[in-house]
Order: sequence, then structure tokens, then C-alpha cells
Amino acid sequence: MYKVEKIRKKINIKGPVREQEPLNSHTTFQTGGPADIYMEPEDTEELIRIVRALKELEIPCFILGGGANILVSDKGVRGVVISTSRLNRIGLTGEVLTLESGLDISLAALKAGRWGLAGLEFIYGMPGSVGGALWMNARCYGGEISRSLIWTEILNEKLERERIPFRESDWDYKVSPFQNRECVILSAAFRMQRKKASDLISRMDDIKNDREQKGHYRAPCGGSTFKNNRSFGAPSGVLIERAGLKGTRIGGAAVSSWHGNILINENHATSTEIASLIELVQQKVQAETGYLLEPEVLKVGEWSDS
Repeated sequence: MYKVEKIRKKINIKGPVREQEPLNSHTTFQTGGPADIYMEPEDTEELIRIVRALKELEIPCFILGGGANILVSDKGVRGVVISTSRLNRIGLTGEVLTLESGLDISLAALKAGRWGLAGLEFIYGMPGSVGGALWMNARCYGGEISRSLIWTEILNEKLERERIPFRESDWDYKVSPFQNRECVILSAAFRMQRKKASDLISRMDDIKNDREQKGHYRAPCGGSTFKNNRSFGAPSGVLIERAGLKGTRIGGAAVSSWHGNILINENHATSTEIASLIELVQQKVQAETGYLLEPEVLKVGEWSDS
């Protein structure tokens, strides 16, 4: 087992450090076991020192953003979980908005809108961090996080800072260049457009209301569970509904009764129950249509099948 004191001797950590931290309070599904060690770096420099020290100590680490779109094992996560929650600074130069990776993406959109800056309003009301939205190339309401992106700064595989300019060929539907790299997203810059703040706020209110009406906030969940595939002829939620799966339950996990593509923690579900329900939905839809749905939700931690 990894010991906090050994790591403390290696790194001067100003942010919180805790052992056996329950991760259910750090994820939108509100499930998951403990992290061996949980850290909240005070700033980017401290995060970099921690990652470099853990590499030297050969201790594995997982970077945690807003806890959306992940399913943490009931057994927890071995090694160190590094939360980016304190990396939440915003910079503005002209119409270029710079955001640290741990900033709540919805809050970033709101602040930009209040400043009369358009480009992120589509993502208002979505849970998660800037880093998570970039990693997944978050997309909704006709917008996509990469469309206004100028550059992303990462800690690369050599544990050096690297600034990556946006290249359209690196991005696609729910695809980013970071998904095939062992790197840490630190910050990003976005080219915004000046628009009337009241119009942007009104648009964001409409989006938030639409999310509420669709039941995105009725129960703990990971948002849309499966990616949409245009070649399937219909959105994943429609395919799930046609297969008669709305309301299907395994333990405390359920396919929501209001949207086929929202799987929820209905009644103190475990991550294992949610994972089993995801597999059941895949099997049933494939048997019905021949199509295998691809989960957006990523398994994290100690799973027997990974």
C-alpha cells in the first residue's frame, strides 16, 4: 500500500492529501470505492511536481476532473487520484479566453456569457471540467468544444509542458488527440466572439431549461451513457426505447423512464450494478438491431475485466 508520508517527503504538497477517500462524492453517478490516496494540488505547478514525483516512485495515478462520464469501480482506485478541482483560473486577453483544466465547464460558459463572449454557451448546464470536456470533445446543442479551440497545454509523456495548436484533423465526434496519449491536460485557450450578453444568457437559460425538462438532473447519472452513431439510423436513446428497455433495472441502477440513453443511480446503486445494466442494454439492443452501442462512460479503477 502506498503511504502518504513517503509521498509527502518527496513532494511539498500544499493542497489536501487524504487516504482512503471515498470517490462516490466526486463523481456524478455518486458511486465508487475509495482512492488509496487522494490529492488536490493547489495549482498547476504543484500538480506537475506531484505527477513527476509519482512517476519516479513508480506509483500509478489517475487525473480526476469533474467526475462526469466515468464509472469508478466499487473496489476503488489503486495508487493516487489527483483532483484538478483547484485548477480553476480564468484569463482573458482581448477575445481569447484561457481556462485551467479543473474549472467547471458550465461555470466557464456562464462567465463568458456574462462578459459578452460567445463560443461556449452550448455547453452550459453540462457537468464536468474543462479538461474532461476537451478529452471527450464534448458536443451538444449544435456546438462542440473544439470549434473555438486555439491551443491546449498539456504535461506530455516526457513530463514536460507542451502546447498543442488546434488541428481539425485531430478531432472528430467524441474524439480528441488526448485519448491515445498518456498526458495531463493543464489549460486551453479559446477564440471567442463578442455578442450581446443578454442574448447569450437567454440562450443558456433555454439550454438549461431543456436539460431540466429532459430529466438530466432528476437522478445521479453520467449524462448520455452511449455515443450516437449516425450509421445506426437513430439516436442511441431511440434504439434503447424501441428495444423496450426504458425503466429496466438491475439492483439500484435503472434505465431512466424519461430517456433511454440516460442510465441512473436510482436507489443507492453500486458501480457494478450500473456496469451490468450497461452490458444488458448493449446485448438487448444488439439482439434487436444488430448494432453494438458504444459507451461514453469510461470504467475507472480496479475492474476485473480491465
